Amino acid sequence: MIYYVKGILTEFTEEGAVLEAGGVGYHLIIPASLRAELPAPGEEVKLYTYYQVGEDSQKLYGFSDCEARNLFLQLIKVSGIGPKLAVSVMGTLSVDELRLAVIAGDVKAIAQAPGMGKKTAEKLILEMKDKIDVSQLVTGPAGTPGGAPVIVTDAFSEAVAALQSLGYSSSEALKTVRSLDADEDWTVDQILQAAFQKLAAF
Repeated sequence: MIYYVKGILTEFTEEGAVLEAGGVGYHLIIPASLRAELPAPGEEVKLYTYYQVGEDSQKLYGFSDCEARNLFLQLIKVSGIGPKLAVSVMGTLSVDELRLAVIAGDVKAIAQAPGMGKKTAEKLILEMKDKIDVSQLVTGPAGTPGGAPVIVTDAFSEAVAALQSLGYSSSEALKTVRSLDADEDWTVDQILQAAFQKLAAF
């Protein structure tokens, strides 16, 4: 198994990027969002991988870290979702955004990924909801480490979903609610009221 590839980024392709390691050029298919995070060709990069062997092809998928790769592995276990669609989803939503969308049952957010239909998004949520550890969404304010922890409750998830239904992006909704100095006793209304005050101040 190829666990990761560490080498010089030589070029970008339509599907991903090429890394040269040990004199060998590895073509890795990567989420669209990861492309923007990578440096310019000529710099060293380390990507964690998933190696797919099919009847008539072999493909290598690349991810920024183990966390993203592990979420990808969860996605491809869902009935009807193969590696290509999983990469599409992860190119549309960040790891935290996807986890939160699953917990909140946000079909609309997941269905915006190219190639993802509403029924498949519903199936993804159904099959993954019990596999998402909400503690993985606990970070410091605004999603940064080192601050006071955010307690992820059902109210937290519902508040983010409510903001999304009002037209805020999943990223903006998640960032705003995470930045609040809330505790586990807060209701959805309390979280939303504080979130609106925060958004109005921006």
